[in-house]
Formats: sequence, structure tokens, C-alpha cells
Amino acid sequence: MSLPPGFLDELRTRLTLSQVVGRKVTWDARKSNMAKGDFWAPCPFHQEKSPSFHVDDRKGFYYCFGCHAKGDALTFVKETENLSFIEAVELLAREAGMVMPERDPQAAERADKRTQLVDVMEEAVKWFRLQLKTSAAAEARAYLARRGLTPEAQDRWHIGFAPDQRQGLFAALTQKGIAPGLIIDAGLCIKPDPAEGGREGPPYDRFRGRIIFPIRDGRGRAISLGGRAMDPAARAKYLNGPETALFDKGRNLFNLGPAREAAGKGLPLIVAEGYMDVIALSEAGFRAAVAPLGTAITEDQLRLMWRVADEPIIALDGDSAGIRAALRLVDLALPLLEAGKGLRFAILPGGQDPDELIKAQGAPAMQKVLDGAQPMVNLLWQRETEGRVFDSPERKAALDKTLRGLINRVADPSIRSHYTEEIRRLRAGLFGPAVKPFRKWTPGAAKGQRPETNPQPLSSTRASALVRGDEAMEEELREAVILAIFTVHPGLIHRFESDLERLDLTSEDHRSLRHILLTTPVPQMADRLQGLPALDALLARPHVQIAPPVRNRQDAELAMLCLAEEFAKLDARRGARREVADAMEDLTGVADEGLTWRLAQAASARHRADQPNRTDTADLGEDRNALSNHLQSLIDSKVWEKKRP
Repeated sequence: MSLPPGFLDELRTRLTLSQVVGRKVTWDARKSNMAKGDFWAPCPFHQEKSPSFHVDDRKGFYYCFGCHAKGDALTFVKETENLSFIEAVELLAREAGMVMPERDPQAAERADKRTQLVDVMEEAVKWFRLQLKTSAAAEARAYLARRGLTPEAQDRWHIGFAPDQRQGLFAALTQKGIAPGLIIDAGLCIKPDPAEGGREGPPYDRFRGRIIFPIRDGRGRAISLGGRAMDPAARAKYLNGPETALFDKGRNLFNLGPAREAAGKGLPLIVAEGYMDVIALSEAGFRAAVAPLGTAITEDQLRLMWRVADEPIIALDGDSAGIRAALRLVDLALPLLEAGKGLRFAILPGGQDPDELIKAQGAPAMQKVLDGAQPMVNLLWQRETEGRVFDSPERKAALDKTLRGLINRVADPSIRSHYTEEIRRLRAGLFGPAVKPFRKWTPGAAKGQRPETNPQPLSSTRASALVRGDEAMEEELREAVILAIFTVHPGLIHRFESDLERLDLTSEDHRSLRHILLTTPVPQMADRLQGLPALDALLARPHVQIAPPVRNRQDAELAMLCLAEEFAKLDARRGARREVADAMEDLTGVADEGLTWRLAQAASARHRADQPNRTDTADLGEDRNALSNHLQSLIDSKVWEKKRP
């Protein structure tokens, strides 16, 4: 449906974003400035306690600094109410007192047809559920009991049974006055086609002698069916409904609606292979579980998963077919990767599927497998190297060429760079350290004198920002020190909470670590951080290990002073850089005194922050009172900010 020009602008004008969002959140009065249209609240899209969700009424946009959700009023209604774009427009238009424009008659007719098909599907689901209670379904009930599904679980999943009758469903629906054409269009029955060798006659049931699993869309509407054959000799063990006006198997996922709700409450999104895997996972407590619908995962399904969770866990069977499916998904996902959107792979042991593993060893065993899920780059590396020998330069070069080709498929330059670094690390682990350089013999050297070698800087020295003079890298190192201090002294987070929230971090690992620091209660912090790869990498860095507050875990006062210093230095450096950038924009000719004064002040502020007034003492080399007073004066005066008239 097309909307007339200006309709959406008028709708956004009549409704403020805070009015729409305020129905779902509780504003933080301490942090919000409502008079200026600046609102903060805990994010409604993920579980958190601190207010990282920001609404700007003046611009009409929201953004979450934790999960990076963003959009306008229409986006918010779509995501929180699970509505289509037009449905969201209709809801907000009613609230704003606006009349929706007339629909295109053909579009209205198609929408009415889909509504009718949904009604037909729901009637079919009811009939199949009744059949599961009959004597003809005794074998089906016994099978479900063997699979661990109680009658209560069968009701929760609306499981039914299709008796082995040619026209059982067709007769039941037509007796209710449903037109045969609608039954066929819903994919429930098949009309014989004499041209294809079928005999003439009335339509017959598509599902016969099968356990029925309703397939629902994100809004909970039945859009198709899946059937599991009871006859071992059946041509297809599992049968899905055909493509219809309601159902596109490549654009839907089994259990999407409940999984999206559970993922919104903090549970990881798990992608399994079939209906029974999803049901077993959900019944065991892993409620954010989905499955593709009888096909390999498609691009549309992958994007749908990323709308639900940033990093779905692909929990495929541990047999060869499951491994092949995972590797196909790697190739599909590479060009679609975005910052913050990835995949992890949990390969189940012994060729088991999730249903078998949970029944054999329980939910803790499944949780252990999920905890050990690997990033996609590891699976990519394993595929290209496992079972192969690289004992010649030619074979190594062939591997490098293949890996370069795969990495070049990643569209996002930042992700491509990180993939390159990780592959380089894995390659070094496979081929071992580099060969030591040849020693150079100096003519005239005395007998027995050791030959000279070309001094090679250590890798850590080469990368050091202090050696390279790389300003961006130096700022990233300061970020690392700040985060490391907070992990060692979590009791200081509340004193610097606003500074930490506003800090513009340079890497995704730093942002994810900050999110944990801000959202985890101090008593639970150690358990939450234990074994976290981002923290392990942070604490392994030499400049972090030698930081006094990290080495002196009992000295909270020292940690507090160092945090204030690091925040002040970062603010001063970045403020000076912004000042220089602003001044350069103002520079249209010969620099005047005002411009040069601004640049001098920016440089002076940065110098004062980098070179605080200290007096060495035996107590870790810092005069704490002098340092504290100096830092406080810098922070209070905000020397890095441009003073405008």
C-alpha cells in the first residue's frame, strides 16, 4: 500500500517519540532532561538495569548504547508490537486522530484473502488436534510419549494428527462451509490434475498418517503445517506445506514468535535443525530456539535471525550432514556480516541432535555445548585446513590464496580487517614461529667472536603506540586500562558510571565489556567476567598488566585517582582534536588571533593533561594529594572544551 506524500511527516509531527516509547519504558528522572526532550531509560529490547536507551524528541530518533537498537516511532512500534510497517502506521494514525488513506482495491482484496486463509489454517489445526485424541492416533501418542512429550507439552505446541484418510480434513472443513478453493489455496488439500496422471475427482488431503506440527509466523498466526510420517516406508519422513499466499518457507522460521520474546529477555537464540529439536530445547528451558523449514538456511532467514539476536548460535547435528550445513551457512553469511552481527557454531558430540543429547544427558550437557560455541572464523579455518598437509611453499600459498578469497567476500572493511588478523594468528599457530634471521658475519671479527645480528624489535614493541606515535592506538590503550581497572575494582563503577557510559570506545570488545560492567551487580561481577575472551585478551596486554591499579588490587584509592587521570587525558585529547577540527573548518584565509589562540589553548590543555604535576615518593611514585587536586581542577574547568561567547 502506497501512502500519499507528507502523510508520514504529518504523523511524526502529531506524535512525539517519547509519548510512543513511554508506554513501554520507565524514564530515568535523574538522567533525563525532559524539558529539552532528552530521555533515558533501561532498554526495552534487552535486559539491563542501567538506563542506556536514549530518546531524542527533537530529532525523533532513539538509540540504545547497549544493544545498538535504533529507529523512529514507526520502527519502535514495529519491533515492540511485532507489526508490519502498514500495521504500525495504522496504529499510530489512530492514536494521532488521523484517517488512513483509502487502500488500493487489489491490495485490500489480497489482504482479505490472506485473512481468510489464516482462518482456514486455524480450523485445520483444531481438527488435527482433535484427531490426536482418537483411537486412530494411539500409535502417534505412543511415539510422542517415547520422544518425551507429555500431553501438556503437546497442547502447548498444538500438536495434532492427520489420520490416514484420503479426504478426512477436506470433508470436515467443507462441512463447516469453507469453500474448497480456500482449502486448496491454503495448501491443505490437493486438486488432482489429469494432465499429470492424476485421476479426476474431488480434492484430497495433503497430510495423511502423519503427526502434525503447526507452523506460525512471528505474530502467532498459523500459516502452514509440518507433518512427520508414522509409516517408516513413507517417501518423505517430514513433509511441509507448499508455498502459498501465507507461507514462504525461505522467509519464516519455526517457533519464531516465542523465540523472539525469549531472546528479548536475554536468552541466546539457538538455531536447530528440526521441529523436535526446537521443542526439546524449549521444553528444557532454552526457549529462544528456532529451526528452518525443511530447507538449508536462506539469506532471508539469516537476516530474520539477526533481527531477533545479534549472534545466534547454530546448534546443528554433529553428523556429516550437520557439518556440511554449517559450512554452507558460513559461505552464505560471509558477505552479509555487519559490525555486531555474527554467528557462533555449537557442533554436538557423537553425531547427536539436541533432542537426543538432552534426553541422554540433560539440559546441563546442552548448556555446556552452547557455552563452547565457536566463532564463525574458527569453522572457516577448520574447513580449509583439517585433514590437509602443508609441507611445501606451494601448498601454503594455495591456502593463503583460498583464505584471501574468502575474507575478501566480507563487505564490511572493519570486520574484514579483524578476520585477516585472526586468520594470521591461526596461520602462525599452524606453521609455527618464523625462522630466526641469518646472522651477519662482520669481516675482521676475531675468532670465536659471535657474529652480529640485525636487531629485531619484539612484536609488542612494534605494535606499541608509544613507539609508533599512533594517537588512535594510544587512546585505545587508555580505554583498555580504564576497563581493566574497573574489572579489578568494580566497586568504583558507580563513581564513574556516567563517564563510562559516555566514553566513545573504539572496539566492539571494549563496548561489550562496558555493557557487562554497567549491567551486572558488583557481587555477581566476578562470575560474569570469568572466562570472558574479551577480558582475557585485555588483561594479557603488557601495558595493562603493568598498570599500578591492576597490580595493586587492594588499593582502591590509587585506582580511583588513576581512573580520574585516564578519563581526563582521554577527554582532553579528544577535545583538543575536536577543537582543531572545528578551527580548521573556520579557517577560510589567514589565521586570525582568535583562531591561533583556540589552537594554542587546545594544545595547552592536552599538554597539561598528559603532564600532570607530580612529586615522586616511595609510595608508588605519586603525590596523591597534588595529583588529585590537579586532576580535579582539570575536570572541573573542562579545559578541553571550546569557550564560545
